[in-house]
Amino acid sequence: MALKIKWRKWNNILHRDIGYLCFGLTVIYAISGIAVNHVRDWNPNYSVEIVQGHIDKISATNRALSDSEITAIQGQLNLNEDFRTSFQPSPQSLKLFYKSTTVTIDLGTGTYQQEKISQRPIFYEMNFLHLNTPKKLWTYLADVYAGALALLAITGLFVLKGKKGITGRGAWLTTVGIVMPLFFLWLYL
Repeated sequence: MALKIKWRKWNNILHRDIGYLCFGLTVIYAISGIAVNHVRDWNPNYSVEIVQGHIDKISATNRALSDSEITAIQGQLNLNEDFRTSFQPSPQSLKLFYKSTTVTIDLGTGTYQQEKISQRPIFYEMNFLHLNTPKKLWTYLADVYAGALALLAITGLFVLKGKKGITGRGAWLTTVGIVMPLFFLWLYL
């Protein structure tokens, strides 16, 4: 007596279980993908806060400021961040660089602009994984995930049978899904 393999049953089980396994990464890649697609509109990794203020003006000189003068200016700013370095692009301006803040000062007027950069919670971490920043072992996990998505797509073709499956409506929808990227390749290349 020959065993009859119930391939559709095993296909559906495989599709369901791979879908469960891929859920978390799919949500991460989907949200991160939308964020990265709109990188021209906003920075998905960092938010930038700009604060303007005023300190005592420094009389203009044609020399670089001394370390003690720079320290005195820093005291007026009252920033609680690790100071990195300073740069004086001209006798009238000074840039101070901190861990996550840059301050540009007009020495003649005492006005300054503080640009504070901070990581966007959740988006930074999602983009970190999506863009394969960690490399190493994560690369292999991402490759397995990509293969699982391909398997999920293939098994998904055979979940339903009949007029709602791949031999009916599914054939048309699958064709549209294949033609869409080809159309945009033709349009943009």
